[in-house]
Amino acid sequence: MDGGSGLDRTGTRSVKWLTAGVELDAGRIPLGVADMDLPGFPALFAALRDRLDHPALGYTRADPAARERVARWYGRRHAATIDPDWVVLLPFGPRTAVRVVLDAAAAGPAPRGPVLTPTPEYGGFAAVAGAAGRAVREIPLDRAGGAYRLAVDEFADACRREPGAVVALSSPHNPTGRVWDAAELHALAAAAAGCGGVLISDEVHCEIVHPGRRHVTAVNAAGEFARNTVVVHSVGKAFNVSGLADAFLLVPDADLRRRVVATLEGFGFFEGGRLLGALAQEIALEHGEPWLRSLTAGLTARRDLIVTRLAEAVPGAVACVPEASFLLWLSGAAFAGARRPAGIAPDAGIREVLLAACGVELADGSAFGTAGEGCARLNFALAEPVLAEAADRIARFAERAPGRRSAGP
Repeated sequence: MDGGSGLDRTGTRSVKWLTAGVELDAGRIPLGVADMDLPGFPALFAALRDRLDHPALGYTRADPAARERVARWYGRRHAATIDPDWVVLLPFGPRTAVRVVLDAAAAGPAPRGPVLTPTPEYGGFAAVAGAAGRAVREIPLDRAGGAYRLAVDEFADACRREPGAVVALSSPHNPTGRVWDAAELHALAAAAAGCGGVLISDEVHCEIVHPGRRHVTAVNAAGEFARNTVVVHSVGKAFNVSGLADAFLLVPDADLRRRVVATLEGFGFFEGGRLLGALAQEIALEHGEPWLRSLTAGLTARRDLIVTRLAEAVPGAVACVPEASFLLWLSGAAFAGARRPAGIAPDAGIREVLLAACGVELADGSAFGTAGEGCARLNFALAEPVLAEAADRIARFAERAPGRRSAGP
């Protein structure tokens, strides 16, 4: 793992760095967009360079072995039983994949129901649902006992009222990092099946699960309701190749799978049009597991660094300790007493305040639904020295609050 001064992404058109304004102010530390500032799997990048040495990048067919490769990966990595026939290979990223599933579901016999999501939740579901002409219903996560849990009874009630509803969630969860258990996922699949709808489980963060937890893929957790369940996955997040727009679906139901393929072809997409994305997926799934273990160990250490430092300096700031991925959910209320920099409106969110006060950029919690308002998401996938500097800046800002005693020397 990289332990140096950090990965320089200046001039790469990185959304993460541009959003934070790093190229205008080099002193800023971008911790917003869910994109790692760490080197990806070296063998994968070597394979891409080798392929680009060939002087032609023409049309290609999908690898006939790709579906079996996905199934083997799930068996090894997640102890999951996946039929290769379930796999639909996509020439674009997970967000577009969600739209395709929504359109394919709408082409079936069930009514066109709303999209039900937890809140807070990855904002891509609401954005894509809106673009597809679907209403969105948010169901707050349950905080009983302090931990985030899916409000399965509320989802079941909503599905009973809304024929054809689509339940959409990230698993593991973005932004809290919670790893949902099989019983929770089974209950959501049952709720969706009961109203003739579909459960969409976006599992792009599932390859980075911290010690002590295990990811259960939704199509296996669903059991007898698997035919009403779809998994969206990609090697992009874990292997740091999201720019290649690779994704695939697991669709157990043959009729829904046929509609998914018909929807793809209706937009002019076919499985063979993703040369570099397909190569990245092949190398990742064939050879990437040892590297992923090293990545996860490094990210777990970074999680502990940032959680410990913020918990000491800003009591109550860490809303929950993540169980997966590289994202930390923060409560903005913990910073309420800190002096705001001049020119910042009294009602500004913690993202805007921290960016102005100490040059640290987070993702604003309002992007994750109504329950995210007043919160922020921090991405800790970057070099440890830079992460430590970000933690120190946030701590120094919080320690300037009137009456707050410094947590350190």
